[in-house]
Amino acid sequence: MDIPFHKPYYDKSDEQAIVASLRSHKIVGDGEQTKTATEMLKQLLGVKHVLLTTSCTHALELAMMALDLKPWDEVIVPSFTFVSTTNCVLRQSAKVVFVDIRPDTLTIDVDDVKRKITGKTRAIIPVVYAGVSPDMDEILAIARKDNIIVVEDAAQAIGAGYKGKPQGTIGDMGAFSFHETKNFSTGEGGAFATNNDDFALRAEIIREKGTNRKQFMLGLVDKYTWVDVGSSYLPSDLQAALLISQLKKMKFIQKRREEIHNRYIEVFTQLAHDGKLTLPTIPSHTKSNYHIFYVLMKDEATRNAALSFFRSKGIGTTFHYLPLHLSPVGMNKLGGKPGDFPVTESASGRLLRLPIYPSLTETEQEYVIDAMKEFLR
Repeated sequence: MDIPFHKPYYDKSDEQAIVASLRSHKIVGDGEQTKTATEMLKQLLGVKHVLLTTSCTHALELAMMALDLKPWDEVIVPSFTFVSTTNCVLRQSAKVVFVDIRPDTLTIDVDDVKRKITGKTRAIIPVVYAGVSPDMDEILAIARKDNIIVVEDAAQAIGAGYKGKPQGTIGDMGAFSFHETKNFSTGEGGAFATNNDDFALRAEIIREKGTNRKQFMLGLVDKYTWVDVGSSYLPSDLQAALLISQLKKMKFIQKRREEIHNRYIEVFTQLAHDGKLTLPTIPSHTKSNYHIFYVLMKDEATRNAALSFFRSKGIGTTFHYLPLHLSPVGMNKLGGKPGDFPVTESASGRLLRLPIYPSLTETEQEYVIDAMKEFLR
């Protein structure tokens, strides 16, 4: 049996949406499809401002540019994350300050955040992991006390919630992903979201190459010109058409992912009780979107052996983030060294991700489950 690690969920309605957009002969950015997708996201997220972008990376860059970071500013990020969470800071010539993660949820360790705050701390970027939010109440309490901006890296968060609110909308700004690997995919793509009018206006200008074109199109100014340093982060209407179609399937996609997740938990609970693996934790404050299913093996050697074993069975599995503080950039430019963040280093070495996507059949999932049992016997 051949079971890929991931398979994006596309169907006839997605094909029809793309063809209809092509036939409109208007697939440039900010067209009718973009407007519709933007309104859908505003409703889904309950925010005032949404800007579609070409990636979550660009949404994070928009957030950092909207902050107008200075070289002496510090931004706190977990070492256990994708490189985009740090690149957006370094591109503004600001300083990345790494922190560790919690051992249960693998989200940012608030106590370590408290230790790392200085008079130069300008922002904190908490990362949603596997559809699980950090404790945003604690993070916001720390941030508000020192006038620090909170930007949620919500790449994995569409459809997930925190205490009844959509994840990615609790801080000052949020960045979302529609990459091929995400629950709702346009191949590449992302979104910037905020309730802050000033951040929204600056991000809008930056996204439009540094011009006030959007204000001109809305009739808010009588001329449109270059007003700031910017870039081009605007996706085509083709991507927006696909996003609309994907979001319409949200209930089905979420339901299937939850079913697959719950089946894994049901079967692997005994293995966890026997100390053979550790299951993911979803705290009571979180409504997960079941973006990732992972287990933690007892050590890195066991995890690596599992990767090889599953590969021999035709099953796609993978690890996840390597600690950024131990990357060449992290060590050579940012001064990271082994032992700096022990939870991050331990989790990274032991984490194994299993297939979880809507088209994964019950038979295929049982094959994955049987392989795990066989490996751990």
